[in-house]
Amino acid sequence: KKNIRERKEYLYKRQEEIKSKLIYEKKQRLKKEIEKSEEDNDNNTSKARNFYKKNKDTILNMEADDLETEVPYNILDDEYKGNEYREPKILLTTSRDCSNRLHQFMQEMRIIIPNSYKINRGNLVIKELIKIAKEKEFTDVAILHENRGQPDGIIISHLPYGPTVYFGLFNVVLRHDIREVGTVSEAYPHLIFDGFSTKIGSRITEILKSIFPVPKIDSSKVLTFSNKDDVISFRHHSFDKKGKSEDCRPEDVEMTEHGPRFDMVPYQIMLGTLDMPDSQKEWVMKPYMNTAKKNNSL
Repeated sequence: KKNIRERKEYLYKRQEEIKSKLIYEKKQRLKKEIEKSEEDNDNNTSKARNFYKKNKDTILNMEADDLETEVPYNILDDEYKGNEYREPKILLTTSRDCSNRLHQFMQEMRIIIPNSYKINRGNLVIKELIKIAKEKEFTDVAILHENRGQPDGIIISHLPYGPTVYFGLFNVVLRHDIREVGTVSEAYPHLIFDGFSTKIGSRITEILKSIFPVPKIDSSKVLTFSNKDDVISFRHHSFDKKGKSEDCRPEDVEMTEHGPRFDMVPYQIMLGTLDMPDSQKEWVMKPYMNTAKKNNSL
């Protein structure tokens, strides 16, 4: 019953978002008309009076706007509202009958993502998996996939009602494939996002950021998500300052890679969770369109 009630609330907020967006667009049109009339120095009082009567409610609403109400309501802001009061808790699992390499990759991802708990998939179906995650109050579910023993995908689904993002994985290099790799600290990492300039890029950034808790200032662990031509390169490093002074030069910082490293390509965002196959698709990558090479999505 709780899930049904939350879903109804979500649909209601979705309708409110559509209404507020229409009102916002009307306000923007009115602002342009008012600015145009001021530039033209229109002295026709009867015309101005009729314009005010026709749009009286909207003009009064515009005058009462503040910093919070000026921007239209967006349901996407509510999806991660709970992260302000609690740390993320991630359920990490794989596809069925996973290979040893995928299982090793899952163990390394558990080290990268703090507060994550790995679970053997067994015979669990998606609905059972999401139900268990909700009962145990997990904030997200991450499922790793493979092709011929090579990790090739990850799905991240935010609970209790979305969104769900699908990534393809390429050029996966595990920790034990990197020579002279040292031990890894399980401290909360700092995050670096580079090259995300569009609306979808900001959306992907928000989804990835939400699965990591806030680190301490003195943490030396760094995770980098660098986007170039819609391919996100992931790297895991730690840094060490040679000198203890606050004025530190770039050559005084020593970087150490810990792995794993891989490239991610997002190809779909859905507004629901994994157990909602009929959910609305927020965004789908279309690489075979004629303008796909010219327009970068992220």
